[in-house]
Formats: sequence, structure tokens, C-alpha cells
Amino acid sequence: MKALAERRGVYHFLDVLSVPWGLTMPSELLKACYDEGNPSTLYIKGVQFFYSLDLYEEWLSLLKRAADAGYERAVYTHAITQAIFEGEGKYFHGIPLESVGRIGKLVRSVKWGWGLWHGDYFRDHKVLFINFFMSSFYRCQCANLVQRQCHCLWHIDVTKDDNLCKRCFWIKELGLFLRDFEPISMLRDTRKW
Repeated sequence: MKALAERRGVYHFLDVLSVPWGLTMPSELLKACYDEGNPSTLYIKGVQFFYSLDLYEEWLSLLKRAADAGYERAVYTHAITQAIFEGEGKYFHGIPLESVGRIGKLVRSVKWGWGLWHGDYFRDHKVLFINFFMSSFYRCQCANLVQRQCHCLWHIDVTKDDNLCKRCFWIKELGLFLRDFEPISMLRDTRKW
């Protein structure tokens, strides 16, 4: 089994995010997967580079490679990030609308461990998003207001029913991402692999 597992190409197909992150995954395994172009390790490294280390160019390259390989989390995160930070919504067309909720929950549900933080770039854009897009979300009459506790990011998922226009649908998804997404913990410093 060990000989089969170590054959070239096997590490390419392992989704390291399907392994419980609390398990101690040897850094040699992560490095071997990364060296094989494994989409999940490209994704992990890209997310850490952008969201924690503010290394934009490196992030774009890594996440683009993972997205081009069809890794759902990377396709979603790339599209959402490009929309938030570059104002480019053109990447949304690569995500089927019926899959957005499932993939979004999957991306936002990963809790990476201890020592989490966002870089300054993320925090600054979160404030900009709240200031510029949240008011238009709450002003739009595309759906029935279910609850109006406050016009903020924290209640965006329970404010309107499911009859959202396409613009509000994506504003809601961007808001959920900004509210719930956690970058990768520095306990898993990907710069070493």
C-alpha cells in the first residue's frame, strides 16, 4: 500500500481538506501533494497567501491553478475574492446558481484551527463592502423582508426571503463570505512547502 501511495500522481488527487484538520497531517505529505500540483494544497496555500499574508500575485497564481483544475472551493473563492477586491463579477458565471449555496457553506464552514487572522487588505475591503453595498441590498425591493433586526452583515442571511434579484443574490453571498470566512491558520505555514 505504501508503494502504491507513493507512486507519482497519487498525491495529486488527495483532497487534504477532506481529512479532519485536527489530525496531525505531516508537512511532508502536504509538500508532496503540493509538488504534484494537488488542487486542494494549491487552494490552501493561495488562501493563506492572500487572506493572511497579503501576497496578492502569488495568491492569484495558486488559486487560478486550483480553479482551472476544477476544484470547487477554488472556483468559488476565486470568484468571490475577485468580486470583493477587484469589483469583477465576471467570474460568477463559472458557478452554477443552484450550487452556490452548497459550495459557499462548504468554503465558509472550514475552521482552520488556532491563531486565525485576516490581513489588513481583507479588513479594509470588508468595511468598504459594508459601506457601499449593504445599503443597496436593504433598499432593493426584489424580495420580501423577513426580519429587519439591523442593516448589517450579521443578519444578511435572514433579512430577505429567497426571491432575490441576481444582484442581491450575489451581494448576500459576498456578505456571507465576508462575515464567516476564516483564513488558514499560521500554525500550518504553507511557505515551508
